[in-house]
Amino acid sequence: MKKEKSFEDKLNRLEEIVSSLENPTLNLDEAAKLFEEGSILTQELSGKLKEVKFKVEELKNKAGNLVLEPFDEKADETK
Repeated sequence: MKKEKSFEDKLNRLEEIVSSLENPTLNLDEAAKLFEEGSILTQELSGKLKEVKFKVEELKNKAGNLVLEPFDEKADETK
C-alpha cells in the first residue's frame, strides 16, 4: 500500500518544481510535465489548507473563545 505524502513533503516538492521551472534551459516537454505536477500539488495543498481552516473554525465555534486571525499570504511570501 502506498503511503500518502505529508503536507510538508508536497510543499517541498512544489518548491523543487518552481525552482526547476525557473531554469531557462529546461525543455518544453519537461516544463509541461512539471507544470502539470505542480498544478496538481497546488490543488492538493490548497484543499488541505481549506480542510484545516474548517476544522479550526469548528473548534472555535465549540470553544467560543478562540480568535481566528486571517491568513496573510503576502506576509508569508517574505520568508
